[in-house]
Amino acid sequence: MAERDLSREERGLFNPAFTALVCARAVQGYEKQYRSACPLPVAVTAAVMALQPSIRTALPATTRTGLMGWLDENEAVRVAMGLNAAALAGVVRPGLLFALQSDVLRLQGSGLTVKPRAVTALKDGPEQTTAIQKAAHQLGRWLPSTGSISTVLTLLGVNTVALGP
Repeated sequence: MAERDLSREERGLFNPAFTALVCARAVQGYEKQYRSACPLPVAVTAAVMALQPSIRTALPATTRTGLMGWLDENEAVRVAMGLNAAALAGVVRPGLLFALQSDVLRLQGSGLTVKPRAVTALKDGPEQTTAIQKAAHQLGRWLPSTGSISTVLTLLGVNTVALGP
C-alpha cells in the first residue's frame, strides 16, 4: 500500500506507532485468555482484522461464539480478508517491528508478550481508534479458540503467505 495512495485518516491509523499498539492489544487479549506467549500469526491476524471496519462491526458480542458459525453467518468477512489481508499485513509488520524495537512487545520462545506496564489500560479516545483496539483485544482472545492458527487462516480464506513472516 503506497503511502501516497492513503488518505490522511488512513495514514494516521496505519502509522507504525498505532499498529504497534493494535498488535499489543491483540497480544494482551491472548495473554489474558491463555496465560502464555501469543503466537506471532495470531497477533498479525488479529491486527489485520481489527483494522477493517466491516469486520469490526460484524464481531460477535462474546468470545463464546463459535468462529465457524460466525463465519458462515458473515461471509463478507472471508471476502474482506481475501481482498485486504496481504495489504494490511504490510501495514501491520512495521508496527510489529516498532513494538519489538521499542520493547513494548518481547519475544518469548516462539511467541510475543507485552512488557509489563508498557501499554496502559484502554481509555476512551477517538471512537475509531478505541474500537480498533477493543477489536484487536477480543480477536487475540477469540481467534485461537477454534484450534491452530493455520486452521483459522484457512477458515478465513487467507493464504499464510499473504500475512508474511
